[in-house]
Amino acid sequence: MGVVEPWTEQKEECVDKLIINLACTGMVPTKVDNPYVPVTPDEIAHDCRCCYQAGASVLHLHARQKDGVPTYRPDIYEEIICKVRGCCPEAIICVSTSGRKFPRFEDRSAVLDLEGQAKPDMASLTLGSLNFPKQASVNEPAMIRRLAEKMRDRGIIPELEVFDIGMVDYATYLIRKGFLREPLYFNLLLGSLGTLSATPFNLATLVRSLPGSATWSATGIGRFQFAMNSLGIVMGGHVRVGLEDNLFFDSKKKQPATNLGLVERLANLAAAVGRAVATPQEARAMIGV
Repeated sequence: MGVVEPWTEQKEECVDKLIINLACTGMVPTKVDNPYVPVTPDEIAHDCRCCYQAGASVLHLHARQKDGVPTYRPDIYEEIICKVRGCCPEAIICVSTSGRKFPRFEDRSAVLDLEGQAKPDMASLTLGSLNFPKQASVNEPAMIRRLAEKMRDRGIIPELEVFDIGMVDYATYLIRKGFLREPLYFNLLLGSLGTLSATPFNLATLVRSLPGSATWSATGIGRFQFAMNSLGIVMGGHVRVGLEDNLFFDSKKKQPATNLGLVERLANLAAAVGRAVATPQEARAMIGV
């Protein structure tokens, strides 16, 4: 019988708790799209603090330049992370290695080299190439493997982003080859035009295909966010929510959302179905941070 890792035992103790992952900014939304999108380090830290106090334990961060343009620059990431850690000391910090704007490995991986208070706990790793409504996100096999290796060597847990079922198959391959290893955290993103549609069947199919030890989070893009989040909660999984993925509080796109409002709605829903929201310490135990 194999040795049971301490984080596995702790995970089982907290199994019913809900992890809320806040994706507060992203690379695409601007204040023209929604005036509540946080862009500057101070704005991002403020939103993170409010949502942390409301129950968000994972904070998924993207960096922007002063003009709002997305950037990979580690000095800007360092400022953001340190400000967020200053007001959310126990939160799990997850950074982006997205290829939507930056194709070079050196740029995408630069944030992984941060040290000390600025070192991230987790980093996004998209498991394949895909089309968004207006652009492609190119993630070549060699790029995925190199990013996975660097995260592994740096002790940073990948946030494994899945937009289609073949990406789960590729994760299984990477596990078998040793590029990925436990703990495994999957973020299942449904509803973006060009990828897997946001239906209960598709979410259930993805969940059934995951490795048995994986922790998973359900995400809906745009108007599908609340539906997929709700399914994730009642299915016993976790959720990612925020203005990166959805700019409106209502499906008719009349009421601009805030990050805090989106988090509070899910915390209330979780309470209504009898699931407590995980504290940052509990989320760390479940994910294995």
